[in-house]
Amino acid sequence: MPAPVPPLPPPPSTADADAPAEQIVSGPGHRLRLTLLMAGACLPILGAVLIAPVLPQMQDHFDDVPGADVLVPMALTVPALSLALLAPFAGVLVDRLGRKRLLVVATVVYALLGTAPLWLDSLVAIVASRALVGVTEAAIMTCSTTLLGDYYSGRQRDRYLAMQTMCAAISATVFFAVGGAAGSAGWRMPFWAYAVSLLLAPAMAAFLPRPRPGGLTAEPSPAATAPMAKRPFPWRPLAGTCALTVFGAVLFYTLQVELAYLLDDMGVSNSGVIGLATAVTSAAIVVGSATFARTGRSPQAWLPAAFGLCTLGFTVVWLAPDPVLATLGAVITCLGGGIMLPSLLTLAMSKLDFADRGRGTGLWTGSFFLGQFLCPLVALALTSAVGTLANAMGVLALSAAVATVALGLAARRRTVAVAEPIRQPAG
Repeated sequence: MPAPVPPLPPPPSTADADAPAEQIVSGPGHRLRLTLLMAGACLPILGAVLIAPVLPQMQDHFDDVPGADVLVPMALTVPALSLALLAPFAGVLVDRLGRKRLLVVATVVYALLGTAPLWLDSLVAIVASRALVGVTEAAIMTCSTTLLGDYYSGRQRDRYLAMQTMCAAISATVFFAVGGAAGSAGWRMPFWAYAVSLLLAPAMAAFLPRPRPGGLTAEPSPAATAPMAKRPFPWRPLAGTCALTVFGAVLFYTLQVELAYLLDDMGVSNSGVIGLATAVTSAAIVVGSATFARTGRSPQAWLPAAFGLCTLGFTVVWLAPDPVLATLGAVITCLGGGIMLPSLLTLAMSKLDFADRGRGTGLWTGSFFLGQFLCPLVALALTSAVGTLANAMGVLALSAAVATVALGLAARRRTVAVAEPIRQPAG
């Protein structure tokens, strides 16, 4: 296969048109800051998967509580709903109160609320505490991602935003294993893991510098600290990116959520085999994110390929005659998802100024987790409409194909527009 032709450089975004040249940040302090921000971004993943293995035990414990069959699963899913609904508001607070301060406070409160089920005896109170965990997760996720955008720029920022996706995928696998192991000592035991954020909060307070326009390498000067003209918030371009993110998140999570059911429909009931298939798909996400991070292609150039891989993957799952091919289709889809998410995030980040970065990041984060929450509902609705879960994957394949074509045409128009020479008026 011939080597791909390097794409033409994209035109500068409105937000970055006046930005200084990219400054590379390095050194021991940089590695510690990066580790803390990656750890902060993984905390919402902790809430999403940690207690999944102990849900049957919780169901047995609260079996005599009216509505337990609904409330127990809500203990797992309600933080994602809270995060999706409140991340935009958290973004406004980030810009007004400051990223670092809100991150430290939210990380401490996260530990208190996350460990609350250790001593709560009411199932309703536990679900309420889980909803409040989602509130703190919205602040933590928004602050961590915003600080990555504040501290770094250019390709370095793109790499670290992709690394955030990689860390989330790896941590999901680790936290699921931790939850399962801790659950052997009782359904309450996994909730102790939330206390780890009490170790992160003091380190964040001590080692995360206060961000400023221009990044960590920018030197304060009278010109830099003078009042700047306020640019209007980029509602229209960001709205398109957020809408695409909701759809992309549905594609990203569907096979992670539904693969076990698809394999069960094919006669695979061994939990070890299903766990192995899930681990392989998680590894594909890491590979996709690493691929994005290691190349210099713009997110606009990557998105058609990412959605194209999702199209191919869902098609393979839809037509798969056996579990091996179904798992292969899920791997292809997750490979595309691993490229898609950092592409969408860096695309959204490129539209934002320092003063609005928290609000914009909150909107994007809310869109992503809204897609996560909608994912099983979409799969259920499509299955009801077309008869089987496999056929529902076919509908998603068609939807992803439409997005692939639209994104490909948009990327082509953009490339042609950049390539055309500027015509000077005659005379």
